[in-house]
Amino acid sequence: MIRCCITDRELRFVGDVDWVQVRDKELPARELIAVVRLAMGRAGKVLVNSRVDVALAAGAAGVHLPSGSIAPSEWRGITHAGFLIGVSCHSLDDVVRAEREGADYVVFGPVFDPLSKPPDLPARGLEELGRVSRKVKIPVLALGGITWENAAACVDAGAAGVAGITMFRR
Repeated sequence: MIRCCITDRELRFVGDVDWVQVRDKELPARELIAVVRLAMGRAGKVLVNSRVDVALAAGAAGVHLPSGSIAPSEWRGITHAGFLIGVSCHSLDDVVRAEREGADYVVFGPVFDPLSKPPDLPARGLEELGRVSRKVKIPVLALGGITWENAAACVDAGAAGVAGITMFRR
């Protein structure tokens, strides 16, 4: 099971994580690079939210793109082999499109109501998570309301792992 912690500049996370996604929409590029490099010293694979330029400059493992971003295939011409590109998805169509456009993985959700903020979208549920996971070959990570108690159910439904904020916080 892939465990992906989503964090900000404070890098508050605990537990055994496989990936760290640094998400900070306010930091200028120079400061964000410093945060990403610090995270790289604390975690296996570090992904940068939205900022391909920062991910490349910092030497991060990849980037995570929000839904509706430029297609992953468009970034392949400037990224190196092995550079991970993930996409946030909220529907089966989003997931299939992301795979077709060259994403290495997707984060699908919200599976449950989010714990860190009021819900923007209705929870998709475990059944829908399983359905989208079976439709693609790339890994699908469950997001939204994920806890240590329901993470196994997400994997049992077909997810390759989980992504979260609250479950990894100190």
